[in-house]
Amino acid sequence: MNPPESAPRSEPPTDPSYGTSLLNRVRAGLPDNDPRLTHVVELAARAADVTAWPTWASPEVVAAMKDSGVDTPWTHQIETANLAFEGRHVVVSTGTASGKSLGYQLPVLTALQADPKATALYLAPTKALGADQLRVLGALTHEGPLRDVHPASYDGDTPAEIRQWVRANARWICTNPDMLHLGILRSHQRWARVLRRLRYVVVDECHAYRGVFGSHVALVLRRLRRIAARYGADPVFVLCSATTAEPAAAASRLIGAPCTAVTDDGSPRGARTVALWEPPLLTTIAGENGAPVRRSATAEAARIMADLVAEGARTLTFVRSRRAAELTALETRRLLADIDPALAERVASYRAGYLAEDRRDLETALSDGSLLAAATTTALELGVDIAGLDAVVIAGFPGTVASFWQQAGRAGRRTQGSLVLLVARDDPLDTYLVHHPAALLDKPVEATITDPRNPYVLGPQLLCAALELPLTDTEADELGARAVLRDLAAQGLIRWRAGKKGGRWYVTAETQPHDAVDVRGGIGAPVAIVDGETGRLLGTADAGRVSATLHQGAVHLHQGDTYVVDDLDLEDGVAFVRAAQPGWTTSARQVTSIGIDAVVDQHSHGHVTTALVQVRVTSQVVGYLRTLVTGEVLDLVELDLPAQTLHTRAVMYTVTPELLAQAGVEFDDVPGTLHAAEHAAIGLLPLVATCDRWDIGGVSTAEHPDTGLPTVFVYDGQPGGSGFAERGFARLRHWLSATLAAIESCGCVAGCPSCVQSPKCGNGNHPLDKAGSARLLTAVLSELTSSETAE
Repeated sequence: MNPPESAPRSEPPTDPSYGTSLLNRVRAGLPDNDPRLTHVVELAARAADVTAWPTWASPEVVAAMKDSGVDTPWTHQIETANLAFEGRHVVVSTGTASGKSLGYQLPVLTALQADPKATALYLAPTKALGADQLRVLGALTHEGPLRDVHPASYDGDTPAEIRQWVRANARWICTNPDMLHLGILRSHQRWARVLRRLRYVVVDECHAYRGVFGSHVALVLRRLRRIAARYGADPVFVLCSATTAEPAAAASRLIGAPCTAVTDDGSPRGARTVALWEPPLLTTIAGENGAPVRRSATAEAARIMADLVAEGARTLTFVRSRRAAELTALETRRLLADIDPALAERVASYRAGYLAEDRRDLETALSDGSLLAAATTTALELGVDIAGLDAVVIAGFPGTVASFWQQAGRAGRRTQGSLVLLVARDDPLDTYLVHHPAALLDKPVEATITDPRNPYVLGPQLLCAALELPLTDTEADELGARAVLRDLAAQGLIRWRAGKKGGRWYVTAETQPHDAVDVRGGIGAPVAIVDGETGRLLGTADAGRVSATLHQGAVHLHQGDTYVVDDLDLEDGVAFVRAAQPGWTTSARQVTSIGIDAVVDQHSHGHVTTALVQVRVTSQVVGYLRTLVTGEVLDLVELDLPAQTLHTRAVMYTVTPELLAQAGVEFDDVPGTLHAAEHAAIGLLPLVATCDRWDIGGVSTAEHPDTGLPTVFVYDGQPGGSGFAERGFARLRHWLSATLAAIESCGCVAGCPSCVQSPKCGNGNHPLDKAGSARLLTAVLSELTSSETAE
């Protein structure tokens, strides 16, 4: 790192070019032709667009807002508030730190003041965000005519005696989808006071609800609307989202009712310098199968953060795991200690799992500048009140363009420039983005994908709904649930019974469905993770994934601590672990086969056929790889675990042997060619679908028994599918074009983790043919037409 040229500045000048100055500081000492900096763009500042307070707003509420520092509201805040006050469901989709909360606070507090019995719910995806909102509400209502609002938290940490008080007295309740499902809807009779006069439901950071998690939440919210109607209430929903594609459509799918979108951001924004950075390849070590290894994004980010702190810049570094947050902060402090030990003390880590008071102390220290920098997980991505920083370093693309801009939005003050720097991981998508900046910086943010009709989600949710209040045939038809109900009836879990007002579906007496539903995405009974030495329950894991993540010998991370799995008991649903520091990580190796059950959609493009299919994926973990933190592979340990079958959806394409021959792919090279193309495509699917590569899987084969042809599959990793395969099928041409570009732009010779190697490959990344995959994808793309399906 570079020594400071002068003492750190506690308050840098209000300079629009400050971001560029910080970037020059990071580059100091590097050769002029150093390839690490791949792209820089300057984003201009934006002035505020203000408006007047609405006449319908309570004067006392407006006074409280002004006392909190809001003299004049921005246009998007009042547009949101007006729509909600008019009784229309609304979603506000604007940038980070754009004050979205005022858009719902104004109408909700006005309604709660006007009607002393009215109530409201606030839902957040994390407890930290719910606690942050409760703090804000407490400040707005702690005195004067708003004291009777009684805002309160209701989550898994709320003591039993406090829960009773919340049910009896609170009028604005901050909770999360988990507690809404388990604690409120399951025992809705005890919440009759709240549900009967429920005026508003706020769904904060609603872009976080995607995939199976989002599908569960969508059905939980439908259950809430259904139970509220039972008590005579029809609440207005106000949803807040990061900037996202089609926010009105996504919000409407989430709540099951039409929503109006507010997207014109009236908040001010300072100038930003956005830079893309690729760490160098290392020459001293080799990875799997001798592949080159790139310097890790977290190590590079620690060096960059140290330079920024030495410059006096208030900095936030986003990393992909809790352990990485701790290690990045530790390395930054080590680098700074050589220059100024006092600077090292002003760097910390911030992640989920900290005590609330510790988290609040860190947030305060970041805000007032006594803490100059923090390495954090996505715990600070959502609406926790940290903004106005000088620099944000993002160690690895966070999975979606929406998350990238959400994290980037933590940087910038109204009149001063700031720096946002993305450091690429050794990953195909990261490689593609830093060499094709338009795909990140000029691309619209993704649409949020949810599928409330996924039968593997819908079935358990229907049982919960029917236990809360018997289901009518009309309600079943609205959800397209007749077939699912018949399957549940055949299992003896639900029955149809005629009545004076028509037939209804009732759960059987022995059915207790709520505890079996994990709204975070797990389907099936969760597996308990237990410290075998102390007997302490550390957490749970989805039963469908434990063979690959909690097998004997696996390294498991929990709140920054490292454990090794001693035993996995699938029959009793428990994994026993012990605290250890083995010095390596583990990744499962498995044998996977795939069969086609049904073709949902199919198109022929000459020598290429593309399809969206229902599949059954059978996989068996046969061992695991032990890898040092440097990327060096130690060995492969064999395992004997039972096979598992997953019924899901996949996007697939077949090619003819003639096309492969024309592309110059020899017969013996076909398996490695297909395998490399499959890996790279998995790494690039997040470019077109709101997913992470760990949400999906793939299989390739030189001659699939169901097609008789060389075939590549990419499938959703959740039962019934998560909507990602559909998104890939709909944008296949764009997806595969980006995949080819990522392979061609990677500087390695024969394949590496930045292009065709996968960290989750069940076959140890063998065989792989990087050159063959490029020739294959070039040939496939030439066959695809420009039809809507192929785009």
